[in-house]
Amino acid sequence: MLWKLSLTGIKSRLRDYIVLFSGLVMASAIFYMFQSMAANEAFLKSNSILSVIVVVFYIGSFLLALITLVYILYANSFLMAMRQKDYAMFMMLGARSSKIGQMIFIETFAVGIIATAVGSAIGVGLTTLVNYLLTNRLGITVSHFSPFNQKALLITGVFFTFLFLIASLSNARRIAKKPILSLLRANQTPVHAKRKWALLFLEAVGGLLCLAVGYYLMANIKVFQLPGFAAAVLVIVLGTYFVFHAVLIFVIQLLKHSDRFALKKLNNFTLAQLDFRIQDYTRMLSMVSILFALALGALTVGLGFRNEIPKWAAMSSAYDLVLNNAQEVDQKKVAALRPTYDVSYQQKEDAQTVYYVKEQFDEHPLKSRLFTGTSNAKAVQYRGSDLLSSTEAQMSLKRMELPEQQKKTQKFVSAAEFVTLPGATANLEVVQVKDFMKQRGPLKALAESNTKNNPSLAEDPSGDFKQKAVAYDIYNGMFSGFEFMGFFLGIAFLAMLASCLMFKILSGANSDEIRYAMLAKIGTRKALLSGSLRKEIGVLFLVPGILGMVHVLFGLKMFSILMMNPYDRIWLPFLIFLVLYFIYYLLTIWIYQSIVLRKKVQ
Repeated sequence: MLWKLSLTGIKSRLRDYIVLFSGLVMASAIFYMFQSMAANEAFLKSNSILSVIVVVFYIGSFLLALITLVYILYANSFLMAMRQKDYAMFMMLGARSSKIGQMIFIETFAVGIIATAVGSAIGVGLTTLVNYLLTNRLGITVSHFSPFNQKALLITGVFFTFLFLIASLSNARRIAKKPILSLLRANQTPVHAKRKWALLFLEAVGGLLCLAVGYYLMANIKVFQLPGFAAAVLVIVLGTYFVFHAVLIFVIQLLKHSDRFALKKLNNFTLAQLDFRIQDYTRMLSMVSILFALALGALTVGLGFRNEIPKWAAMSSAYDLVLNNAQEVDQKKVAALRPTYDVSYQQKEDAQTVYYVKEQFDEHPLKSRLFTGTSNAKAVQYRGSDLLSSTEAQMSLKRMELPEQQKKTQKFVSAAEFVTLPGATANLEVVQVKDFMKQRGPLKALAESNTKNNPSLAEDPSGDFKQKAVAYDIYNGMFSGFEFMGFFLGIAFLAMLASCLMFKILSGANSDEIRYAMLAKIGTRKALLSGSLRKEIGVLFLVPGILGMVHVLFGLKMFSILMMNPYDRIWLPFLIFLVLYFIYYLLTIWIYQSIVLRKKVQ
């Protein structure tokens, strides 16, 4: 009987459970994907370039687990609030509170377990997709990879079962302890608070100070490190709550006292609706703002790492290709690149010295990168005279030599003297192309051919970074994990924040139906009712979105230690995220109108 009542309860609130279900499915699917990529030991051992991504997916799993815990507890509280009246009716008909608790436990646990199962199945598909994207972007062939991973499936199942067990017990205990009258009137009783304007002013100032301190700590994360990050999160959460609680109330009251705004159309009614629930909305809007910042931040940083790969590769070498003993290279392949710069420096060597022609460097100065910071480098050029006197210039040239040549002394002689030196002439060829990204494949092939022609390069630990195409693959292997983690975390957090917003907004839909019906009966046009709805819900979407974007703009400063410019092309992730956010807004409007503005009201 309990199972039947539980299933009936789920069916009666199917639309609300679908919102919760979609968020849970997304969370469990991405959690499984992160665990599968990190726990696949045979795959990682056989593909060493991907092993650096392991820690990235474990970090992603931890962040997702933490946010999912908060989301499940918060979303379930909304569902319980919407079903309180049903449970009170059962109690009035004689059901014992212990049985009601069991029914709530069954509902919550059943939805959670089904969502986890569906999410894990979707996670297998996501894992396949991410593996394809990773390996495709890395340009390598992987082996021993299986999207289905028993260890990851077990971890996902145990973790989410534990979460839903906590949520189920919490829901059952909370409902069973409430008096019947409180359950019946819970959604009809607004929270009235005595508003002391002096206290609200202090809250606003305190909130702004908390945000300023949090932003300062994030901007100086290199100084304050992990304790600073923890403190920043704490004060930003507090600041967000205080700002919402104080500033929203102040703005609403200010608009209500402005006759030019309040008396226009249904603005006064819309403001009254917001004022009616603002005390209860404050906590929800604060949480949504933080989730918004996490989602947008994850997406922005993820795509930002993608933009960083070519920049870090460009810092590794001033040239797109360096060829040692270039006289042995098929020059037709080099010519096929259509280089914009192609210079060869002649070499001769004996047991102690490598000789170069000084005039060749005067005619074509040696290009190099001079590092001015952890992630900054400026382009410099060295002529023959610089190479004679500057140790820094000589080291730049040594980095392009073969390992055995680097142990010898460099000497720069005239062209006439060079001809008289004994030994065979070798060529050190440097090449630049018009578009490195478009010609990365041929450049990489020539770089690999250069290593085969000069076997000592394979044993040189720093040899990979003299070839830009090889350095690109190394940085791609390091950053691609962050890129995909950011993208999928952003989607997961977006689903959660949208679910929280939709739950909170829809939880008041049934009581709003009466108010909109009264307005319709006294002759209010449907267009005005719809406009009031859009404004009210628009405020609840817009306000946390604005503060969330401010959090992201300041929070990106933290990533300056990993990225050259974390704000590069920031418009793209912002645009993608805002479009998805707007779609959720339209969906909420559609669902809300279908409840509040029923046909008989219209």
